[in-house]
Amino acid sequence: MRQDEYSGFEQGPIRPPSESRSLLIRLTRNCPWNRCTFCAVYKGTTFSLRSVENIIRDIDLLSGHVKAIANEVDKTGGKEMHRINRMFDALESNDRIAFNAAWNWFSTGMESIFLQDANSLIMKPGDLVTILDHIKSCFPTVRRITSYARSHTIARIKPHDMERIARAGLDRIHIGLESGSDRVLAMVKKGADKATHIKAGLRVKNAGIELSEYVMPGLGGVGLSEEHARESADALNRINPDFIRLRTLALPSKSLLATSHDQGKFEPCTDLMIARELRLFIDCLDGITSTVKSDHILNLIETVEGKLPGEKNGMLAKIDSFITMSPRDRVIYQVGRRMGMFREPSDMNEAALVSRVEDICQSNGITEHNVDSMIHGIMKRFV
Repeated sequence: MRQDEYSGFEQGPIRPPSESRSLLIRLTRNCPWNRCTFCAVYKGTTFSLRSVENIIRDIDLLSGHVKAIANEVDKTGGKEMHRINRMFDALESNDRIAFNAAWNWFSTGMESIFLQDANSLIMKPGDLVTILDHIKSCFPTVRRITSYARSHTIARIKPHDMERIARAGLDRIHIGLESGSDRVLAMVKKGADKATHIKAGLRVKNAGIELSEYVMPGLGGVGLSEEHARESADALNRINPDFIRLRTLALPSKSLLATSHDQGKFEPCTDLMIARELRLFIDCLDGITSTVKSDHILNLIETVEGKLPGEKNGMLAKIDSFITMSPRDRVIYQVGRRMGMFREPSDMNEAALVSRVEDICQSNGITEHNVDSMIHGIMKRFV
């Protein structure tokens, strides 16, 4: 698709879980790197920049829909939703996507906006500032504007340009650190080493922009599990991001890492190994004030969350409660967690839930000997 060709409103495929209520505005298409072996999201696609003019057309379209919806709600006090439905029915199919986006955002409070796709910061700083200025003029009450970015890209942006972007209204950047181990980063073809991650993270922080760094427990496999934990913690200790977000490795079928596993070149960690790795990682976080978040169903324990340093021991205790379970109880918890029935090990105190999961394990022949292979299959569905 040519950069200047407008084919209607666009939305990309993903956004962070923490941006579930955000209005999605697409600045770029797909991922400019697209070589990470653990990711299958953008495989088979081509990266392209959208023109500033076309992005502004999308913003204006969304703004128009939001104003129209707000006007109708004001007229009726929100009691005559059929009027909103008639507005939707009168639109062409592509415009309905924009209307749905505007309606969903209106219904959830209109507080945040997320800029898609995988690396919006690859745009020229001046173009990004122009877009941010327009967003702020159309949605002056928005409280947060966020984006994904690659460390490799951020490290090449001049500090004064980062400060311009911050002043224009970009409040938070999500970066996939994934690991602080150079061996792990090279193995998964991340396209950035530990030093680049640190440089980029500090550049974001120094510009006054909130920073979310993602870490992927299990990414080093069995062979590099300890190094992955220690080096990732060391990188983050040097950055002190606002948020450390956990996203446990899964192996979607279309990923190159899944192919490596099928060929016997990559040995994934069991849940017990990942729990021990996660414990080591959190224990090694030192001298920082980050907030740890576990906001994804892929994670073994959803409630391993807290503000460092004060809540570290509470997070470690939750991990320990899984590690010290009997093999039978661990199987029940693993299956129940990945089915969405458990959030943390203390949920095993719910006898009715435990009984339901036991029945599921028995009827499907799930034991401590095959549970991890079964879990790997379940986790593929969430990627």
